[in-house]
Amino acid sequence: MVVALLSSSPAGAFGGMGSGVRGGSNDSGELSASASHSRIKVTQTSGPTGGKQGTVSSTDVNWKPPPCWYEPVFTPEQLKDFSENDGSGDVGLRDGWYGSKLWTDHFRDEKDATTIFTRPATVKGYKNYNLGKKGYFWRGVAPNVTGLDDTSLCSRLMFWQDAGEIPDVPKAPTPEILAEYAYDKVKVPGTEVELKPAARSTVNLPTWVWLDKGTFRDVKVRAELPGTGLWAETTAKPVALHLDPGTEDAELFPASGDCAINDDGSIGTPYTKGNADKTPPCGIRYLHATGGTPYQLSASITWKITWQGSDGTDGDLPDGTFETTQDMNVQEIQSINR
Repeated sequence: MVVALLSSSPAGAFGGMGSGVRGGSNDSGELSASASHSRIKVTQTSGPTGGKQGTVSSTDVNWKPPPCWYEPVFTPEQLKDFSENDGSGDVGLRDGWYGSKLWTDHFRDEKDATTIFTRPATVKGYKNYNLGKKGYFWRGVAPNVTGLDDTSLCSRLMFWQDAGEIPDVPKAPTPEILAEYAYDKVKVPGTEVELKPAARSTVNLPTWVWLDKGTFRDVKVRAELPGTGLWAETTAKPVALHLDPGTEDAELFPASGDCAINDDGSIGTPYTKGNADKTPPCGIRYLHATGGTPYQLSASITWKITWQGSDGTDGDLPDGTFETTQDMNVQEIQSINR
């Protein structure tokens, strides 16, 4: 019977895997023995690139990405090489085996493995790593192994699945899981807006706010899990700009502070000569001067996020926001009495 070094914590949270340890592929394509590394590959397929970018924050404070799921890790040949040449790593989310004998006993010599924190508690052994068969050994993955999420949902010991098949187990990967994993991998552009007057606003005169057309376009990323045929495309569509003047002594246009994004990706209307006293479709009127300390004008874009999957499924994810701030100096109108 195999003697295993076990932990009640996610396996990737202990053991100190070094960069030279071999095992399943992580998202960069390198081999890793840690169950904290996902093989999901995320690539941006459309949308602006370069410049200041960041990840969106969910408008639903209760939403979380999936804590864990299962992924294919080893072919029989890869498992043989790993087990006989290293044999130190995660055999499950809550099980770390350190020493080649633990791996060879179970995956080569058909000896059953006994676990404490996972179910089933006794796992039947394999003969010669299933060499000659087409398929993969699968293991649970939890990118955030230091969090409080319930990784026990994916703690099954590494198991075999024939090629072309997705395991019929809870937390098997789906396009929706891939889309949720990709949520915080979506990079959106910063939201520094154009202002007129640009350098210094004047009390009681409107400041026009706008962004040129094409500044904000849909951002689409594709998440794929190698060896499964599963993929999902997650799309972030800009829908509104929200302004916060940085002080209560200000009026917003419109009053909600929400400026719609036009079909061409522009926001508001550029200021032109002669509009100084007009009300802008998107802008701010400051009612008091800054007095040496600038107001912090914040501009945040709301992104509607949807997804489509390889199996024809689709859906919505929580809206996301990305915010930037910029200094706003406001001066009093200067007049001379004669």
